[in-house]
Amino acid sequence: MANPDYTTRELCRAFEMSPSSYYEQVVEKPIAEEKKKILSILKQTANESQNSYGKRRMQKQLKDKGIQIGLHKTASLMKEAKIVAIRPRKKHYYPNGGVCDKKIENVLNREFDQSKANTHWVTDITYIRNHQCWSYLACILDLCSKEIVGWSLSKKPDTELAKSALRNAIQRKNPDTKNLLLHSDQGTQYTSNMFDVYCKKFKLIRSMSRRGNCWDNAVMERFFRNLKTERLNQLRFINHEAVVSEVESYIYFYNYKRLNSAIDYMTPNQKFNELKKIA
Repeated sequence: MANPDYTTRELCRAFEMSPSSYYEQVVEKPIAEEKKKILSILKQTANESQNSYGKRRMQKQLKDKGIQIGLHKTASLMKEAKIVAIRPRKKHYYPNGGVCDKKIENVLNREFDQSKANTHWVTDITYIRNHQCWSYLACILDLCSKEIVGWSLSKKPDTELAKSALRNAIQRKNPDTKNLLLHSDQGTQYTSNMFDVYCKKFKLIRSMSRRGNCWDNAVMERFFRNLKTERLNQLRFINHEAVVSEVESYIYFYNYKRLNSAIDYMTPNQKFNELKKIA
């Protein structure tokens, strides 16, 4: 750094160094090396996330690696690196009405922010096409950690699929089911006597969305949108087994790698571990 009593040009002359060499070696070269490092991190992150990260997640990823730059600069460098984040398709508009089930009320009532893990779970089923048939995915999501705690895939969208996902979640997390609320929509899988009996076995608290109202289960719907936008829509599957492999790969990425804006850009696994320390 130049002495304030002398100009840069005077110091360069004293050390027999041209000003252009000084700026190239002392000023421009470190900046260029830092920029190269940032671009490398951005490209690696884009590759690992399969281009699912926008500028905010990229900025947080850089911050975690000790690089503090603004959101605008992050976006500019992403553009320079030719990184284009995947965006959802055209936004759909859904009705915001409907009636509750006759036996099961909407107990959750859109209280999606919970402070304790494994006390409030939401579940739903979605479909994925392959060249041989349709594949169906049932998931269980914890509203506190936003972790996918259980899942199951099948060629049939029946009650057994819903039971299998719930069984998987209970086996993996071993929650106190007597103090656990399970929220779903009014699909036939969840209104069936078989599923009701299975829930009563664990003394679960049941909750259901109003009929035809996806907003009452918005967090689960958002996960399915992320899954399809960030991973599945870009792929074609030859059979059910290929779907299973890719879905399970994404769930691992979602739980352990993907920064989630709803929990301060932590991963669900980081959030869960943080909660364990507090407890």
